[in-house]
Order: sequence, then structure tokens, then C-alpha cells
Amino acid sequence: MFSEYKNELDYKEQNGYDHDGIWYPRVTKIVGIKAKPALYKYYGDAESYESAKAATERSAEEGTAVHEAVEALLLGKAPQIAENILPAVKAFQEFALRKKIHTGPELVERRIVHGEHRYAGTIDALAFIDGKFGVLDIKTSSGIYRDYNLQTSAYVEALLRDFPDITTRWILRLDMLENCLRCGATRRVKGGNEKVKKPYGWGACKIHEWGETKGIAELKEFPDWRPDFEAFLGAKRLWEWENESWLKKIGYLS
Repeated sequence: MFSEYKNELDYKEQNGYDHDGIWYPRVTKIVGIKAKPALYKYYGDAESYESAKAATERSAEEGTAVHEAVEALLLGKAPQIAENILPAVKAFQEFALRKKIHTGPELVERRIVHGEHRYAGTIDALAFIDGKFGVLDIKTSSGIYRDYNLQTSAYVEALLRDFPDITTRWILRLDMLENCLRCGATRRVKGGNEKVKKPYGWGACKIHEWGETKGIAELKEFPDWRPDFEAFLGAKRLWEWENESWLKKIGYLS
């Protein structure tokens, strides 16, 4: 049977972290077990699987670049910012000044481990926003999806032992759009993939005249993480079932 992993070490490196000599599965791998209908549709509508995969990988690279720039700014650094992500990063800078985000070196890109429930991950940041202290997760997607709540709930639960004053969590979405100067349609280009949305209320013009690319910073707060954490544990159990053979090989499951 085909396996995407070369051996046990390869499996462990791709799916988790070692912490104090113990291996833990990664939160993002666990939540990846949940179905993603929008992603399946995207692949189904694409010219080929290869082209869709290439665009997805380019999109992920752009998202990583935004993350790295934002995390550097949170740490008070002055990173070099590529032109293709500059509008999104500028949107973050304006948002951070307006909201007076406060964090620290030990709170950015922090590794989390939950010993009891046996998982690990890396948070984008713990931060103060509008006087509240919580987990800040940065996304570069076209929307804020409910799936993200599984991920952030796992982070909050793992952090409560060391940070009992956590009261909330946020998703900060950073994106870039162009608006048609004639009809108000919007265009989003990411990973070389273009998506145009028609304006509401009237028809789109035949030939769009696109304005400058503008950055978007959208923040949503999700203070009640406990129901989402119960769902995360369910997803974890399903992920363990799906990966049972490898997890027994590496000694995570007996």
C-alpha cells in the first residue's frame, strides 16, 4: 500500500514535535482531519490537480511571508517586506496602532504542549488587545472560518496552566483586494489564482478597471473556547483512528 511517509522518523517530523523526549502530534495536523468542502470544490473546478496544488503551495508561501513579517513587527523589528505582500502588512501595521496591540518576545511564536491530552503546537502570539489578554491567530485566507476555532481552543486550553489570566482568543485575517473603479467588483489574487466577485445590486462591467491593491485587516473575537475544545478532542480521536497504524509504530498508541 502506498504511504506518503518514508519511515517512522519521517512520520514524526511531518506530524508533530518532540518535547522533553516525548513526541506529540501537532494541532494543525489534528484539525486537518475535518472535511473542507470549499477546498475540495476548488480542486474539482481546477484545470488539473497539479495546477491546483501548485497554486495552493504558492498561496501558502505568500501566507508564510505575511506571517513572518507580522511576527517580526510584533517583536519590534523592521523586516524587509516583499512588494507582493506589502498591502497586507501595511494593513496590519495600521490595525496594530489603532488597537494598541501589546505582546512580548516570549509570547510570539510560542510552542505549546498539553501533557494530559497529548498534543503540541505553535501559537502566533499571546497579546493584549483592547485591554483583554488572549490568543491571537493570524490567517491570510479569504474569510474567517469556523474550523479555526478548533485550533485556537486547543491553544487556549494548553496555555491556561501557565497563563490563567487568558480570557479570550481572536482571529486576525489579513488579506488584499482590488476594486473595480467602474462597477465595484472585487478581485483577489493569491498564489497566482484570481477570484473576481461581482458587485451586489447591479451588473458587473464587461471590462474591469482595477484600482490599487488594498490591504484588509479583519478581527473577530471568540471568547467561549470550551465547546470548541470538546469538538477538537473529537477531531483528535478521529485523527488517531485514521493514523492508528503509524501511531502504534512510533509508540504513541499501544
